[in-house]
Amino acid sequence: MNKTNVNLDIESVEVREQRLGAITSWHGGSAAELVEQASCGSLKEGQRTFSQCLGCSTTHGACQTIMVQDSVLISHGPVGCSSCFHDFAFSYRVSGANRGLTDLKERHVYSTNLEEKETIYGGAQKLRDTIRAAYEREHPNAIFIVTTCAAGIIGDDVESVVNEMEAEIGIPVCAVYCEGFRSRVWTTGFDAAYHAIARKLVKPPKQKRKIINVINFWGYDLFNEWFKPLGYEANYIAPYATVESLGYASEAAATMQVCPTLGTYLAHVLEQEYGVPEIKEAPPYGIPQTDAWFRNLGEVLGLEDEVEKIIKQKKEEYLPKIEALREKLKGKKVYVAAGASYGHNLLAILRELGMEAIGAGIFHHEPRFDSGSERTDVLKKVVNNYGDVPNFNVCNKQEYELVNRLYNLKPDLLLARHGGMSRWGAKLGIPSLLIGDEHFGMGYEGLVKYGERILETIENDEFVKNLEKHAFVPYTKWWFEQPVDTFMK
Repeated sequence: MNKTNVNLDIESVEVREQRLGAITSWHGGSAAELVEQASCGSLKEGQRTFSQCLGCSTTHGACQTIMVQDSVLISHGPVGCSSCFHDFAFSYRVSGANRGLTDLKERHVYSTNLEEKETIYGGAQKLRDTIRAAYEREHPNAIFIVTTCAAGIIGDDVESVVNEMEAEIGIPVCAVYCEGFRSRVWTTGFDAAYHAIARKLVKPPKQKRKIINVINFWGYDLFNEWFKPLGYEANYIAPYATVESLGYASEAAATMQVCPTLGTYLAHVLEQEYGVPEIKEAPPYGIPQTDAWFRNLGEVLGLEDEVEKIIKQKKEEYLPKIEALREKLKGKKVYVAAGASYGHNLLAILRELGMEAIGAGIFHHEPRFDSGSERTDVLKKVVNNYGDVPNFNVCNKQEYELVNRLYNLKPDLLLARHGGMSRWGAKLGIPSLLIGDEHFGMGYEGLVKYGERILETIENDEFVKNLEKHAFVPYTKWWFEQPVDTFMK
């Protein structure tokens, strides 16, 4: 793999299709076949003749920036484009409590509310007015502007407005260029958010701090537990960060990411621009990968002996519990539906617990990462550590494909990352588990926690069995008899 060259002088980030070769459609067969095609450069994007639903880069740009504690988010577009942002505002309060944060300011989202008039004459003045209003009401330390399709189509000069208003109000105003049409791969929105943070908020280092950057979503505070014996603290980015803590991310001893899909861009930027070493090993899910991740951390920090002691102690405590769970879960058939890296991590968890992966619908796939390191390739690690996964497809949240797979494969359990996916398993009488906290399954202790929840879900299946008798499934018998790739060129 080759490293990407990051250019912070340009306004918008290069999309994942161009930068990483990302795809959202593939029905080649098994996980090993996908890894092989990605490795040899023969991977091709499939083309759907029918599409039921999609994600949006704007949502993913907002997902991270709305979580910065002392900032304000403005959606530059029609008011409907910000209609789902309340989910992140809700998660902010709930997950913040899991982090031990008690004095969290309520999240307020502003919209420029572009209407028909602005699509003709432009929305620059509405953007100026909204920035002023947000600043006067909230007095934040930074303002994020996420752009929508409407703003991009009419050609608003957002950068000029942002620079003008930044000079007027005296705080950073960060434009996140994440229009939905810009990229088929909606996780480009993550990159857009972190491009804006790197351009406007991260400052050149003045000293070295005893912190490790953790690029994360909103899981519980696991990493301070792990880092404390090594003498370090977690600097969480971007959820629950402050403008100040983002500023000194350049002074960290290292950067790790809980999900390469989320963090591949910023981790590489911090290494390229400021020399902050990236923990390139894939996140610690499953025993082989947890071993490798901890050792990579020790290698970067120069604390190899201390890390070996931690590994030994944790294995002595948790391996007997993991083995007991394997005996109870052995042979259970599982299907996974989730985003790229996290979905691959779920495969590692279930295979580590002795279950059989009979298929997976993964929302997108990146054959390479910004660091250029193969150590970050989670799916390749899963195939090498646990063997192949059949019925593997890359599917950008097309629910009709998921329902077809579940109906025909009839797994004992559906593991999902998004609520819209798990409900289909329940409607078909399949026990379905969604755990929103991505830290929950990490490490040796995570295998125990996840295994206990899986066992509980499978053993308590009465609700979904009753739901199956009464639930309405809109797909016809004809569709269940078709190959899942019927609508793929």
